[in-house]
Amino acid sequence: MQTAARLPSAPFPAVPRGSRFLRLGHPFQLYRGGRLAGAEIAYETWGELNAARDNAVLLFTGLSPSAHAASSVRDSSPGWWEYMIGPGRALDTRRFHVICVNSLGSCFGSSGPASPHPQDGEAYRMRFPRLALEDIARAGIELIDALGIQRLAAVVGPSMGGMSALAFMLQAPQRSRALALLCSTASASPHAIAMHALQREMVLNDPAWAQGDYPLEAGPVNGMRLARKLGLSCYRSPGEWAERFGRRRTASIDASGDGFGAEFEVESYLEHNAAKFAAGFDANCFLYLSRAMDDFDPAEHANGDFQAAFARLRLERALVVGVSSDTLFPVAEQRVLADALEVGCDGDVRFVELGSIQGHDAFLIDEARFSPVMRQFFEELA
Repeated sequence: MQTAARLPSAPFPAVPRGSRFLRLGHPFQLYRGGRLAGAEIAYETWGELNAARDNAVLLFTGLSPSAHAASSVRDSSPGWWEYMIGPGRALDTRRFHVICVNSLGSCFGSSGPASPHPQDGEAYRMRFPRLALEDIARAGIELIDALGIQRLAAVVGPSMGGMSALAFMLQAPQRSRALALLCSTASASPHAIAMHALQREMVLNDPAWAQGDYPLEAGPVNGMRLARKLGLSCYRSPGEWAERFGRRRTASIDASGDGFGAEFEVESYLEHNAAKFAAGFDANCFLYLSRAMDDFDPAEHANGDFQAAFARLRLERALVVGVSSDTLFPVAEQRVLADALEVGCDGDVRFVELGSIQGHDAFLIDEARFSPVMRQFFEELA
């Protein structure tokens, strides 16, 4: 196992400073075929592992975040889940050793399409094997194996991370006592698949994509901008748009020259966030992770039997949190998850529906609602 404060030999410059790295000394066999030599897994940690090595919480991320979920001595910049992790917070680092793993296939340190191929040092690009959420989960298994952790206190995942956390449990049913899934789903619905398909088409139809063989510093920016704008329209709710922006117009003059430039504040918000995402996330990584989300189906782990797949789990307790305004993974999908988990959990399965107005992204923003629910769950995890 290799742990160092260096940046890996990957072309993307945005790998968080606090990242540690595990380089596998054996080939990593992927779920849908193919293998990786010398695969790297980026991760960050908070809190201390106790003597019994049984207080670890493994956190999987959504599609776009890095492993930098919270600030630390190694990296003082705020993380994407800053309010949730730290001393006295819901994931209390005085009690738990929190490990956040960067998804395999991402561009923030773990091996993915933007990483150097070991044969020639050039980015994998489309040579990267087809990715599955099971691969992201098994990278997490490899990591805790390397850290000498036999059984976790809990596995946690929001959004795509919840699907990865579920894939972890399906492949290693006895490796965690508890499971917490937030704004997630058992498998992508036709609505989510349609949205993901449109996003991928926007990227693929950008001439700069060049069949995936673009210069990493100058990829399909326009396609990624449009894909992010579509995503944001599903990640937040109509109610939030109305409350936050209304029909207010921007103060700037339309400089497009055709009369169709951004005139409303909501348009400017979408453009600002889309441009930031397009500048910092690799397009091929986005395509691979998006397809992996659509492919995931727990029933594959039990010869097509959805209920039998969940019966494989060996959990002591589980938490499922949904948001009433989530249009990407509607709250009804979290109810299905909670019902399914009943067959694989010996203890309490708690389902909570929150009235957040922020839609699917509420877990990132709505500290007032999410923090108490998570705090209670982890306080009760004896």
